[in-house]
Amino acid sequence: MPGNGRVMDDRLVDQQEHLPRWFAIRTAPRHEKRVNERLLSHGIESFLPLWQKLNRWKDRRKLIEVPLFSSYCFAHFALRDRLRVIKTVGVLNIVGYGRGPEPLEDEEIESLKTLVSSSLRYDPCPDLKEGMRVEVVHGPLKSVRGTLIRKDAKYRLLIAVNLIRQGAIVEIDASDIVPI
Repeated sequence: MPGNGRVMDDRLVDQQEHLPRWFAIRTAPRHEKRVNERLLSHGIESFLPLWQKLNRWKDRRKLIEVPLFSSYCFAHFALRDRLRVIKTVGVLNIVGYGRGPEPLEDEEIESLKTLVSSSLRYDPCPDLKEGMRVEVVHGPLKSVRGTLIRKDAKYRLLIAVNLIRQGAIVEIDASDIVPI
């Protein structure tokens, strides 16, 4: 029955349109905080991971909070609501491949939220490269998955958002991780 397959496909697409998912939102440069606030004021769940950076001026130094991923924030919404997101001032687009917006894995966002809420020091790591996948088995990042990077003699864990090819790096004891 060829007609039934089409009805089933339409129902699946319709169901996905109504299911809230996390998406990467590309913003105008230096508009990440404003876009995050505007999305929240529109009733759209938004997440903007920040990190502390030492900023130097001629006469002083100051620790400031800046977006972990320049020109990106994350929003949790159903695809049917994407017009509200796109029309938000400062939003350039919803990141995806040729077919439109591409949802992120919930695990990626949860890992970033866990990292940001921890007391560990982390830094941005642009231009994500493939590496060994690991899971943390001890400490404040227990159950977080990421990519292991070896830099000098230290182990570092990269918590990545693969769609935007960026991540955050945190130093971690090698005994706290296992390959997956």
